[in-house]
Amino acid sequence: MGYLHYGPQQVFHFEDRVLAHLRAVIVGKLILQESFVFTWNDAGIQQTIWLHPATSLYFEFENTAPHEINRGWIEALTALANGPSGLKLVPEPSSEVAS
Repeated sequence: MGYLHYGPQQVFHFEDRVLAHLRAVIVGKLILQESFVFTWNDAGIQQTIWLHPATSLYFEFENTAPHEINRGWIEALTALANGPSGLKLVPEPSSEVAS
């Protein structure tokens, strides 16, 4: 289980593999100084946060082993993040792993 620390007090839980993919997309957008929303469902509750380059974020992984990255999932998540509705956590498509 991984954790996305948002601001000084908010902590959100994600599987490590999911969090590794989210980190790649989120960091990519923030490096470009782009703000966007991130929406996901957790136990039937929809959650949305605003991400901005000045937002304090910390990614914490329980498993220290490198995570295999599914290029197709990164592309799908990035396309959503670049759209008007922002990043949405969608299921992982069939594997297209990059190192």
